[in-house]
Amino acid sequence: MVDTNVIVYALLPEADEHAAYRALFERAQSGVLALCLAPQVLAEFFAVVTDPRRVTAPREPAQALDAIRKYLTMPGLRLLPVPEDVVTRWVDLVERHPVTRGRVFDRQLAATMLGNGVTRIYTHNRPDFEMLAGVEVLTP
Repeated sequence: MVDTNVIVYALLPEADEHAAYRALFERAQSGVLALCLAPQVLAEFFAVVTDPRRVTAPREPAQALDAIRKYLTMPGLRLLPVPEDVVTRWVDLVERHPVTRGRVFDRQLAATMLGNGVTRIYTHNRPDFEMLAGVEVLTP
């Protein structure tokens, strides 16, 4: 699984993490590495890269959509379905590992990945996932 911050940094050349995160997607493009995304990640990506409060050089909506389309055509990238029990899983994760505000989206992402049998996630925000049993946290 790829977290939103990874896909954002891969797009933004001004980010310190850009080279490492872009290399991750280049490996997916060549089919050497298998990655997956959740629909939620793509929506969060769009929200971040088009928001001038979040990035120094915001993209136009059409540019953000073009980037999403490019990711979706990568041979080594798969879009995960949202499992039927995602809400039940999400509520359970929030009860076991309480969060507030925007951090709740990381629990929803974890519920989606675990509901699809995915146990590894690439993220820049390791602490958001490290306490979750059965989840291996990776940084490119």
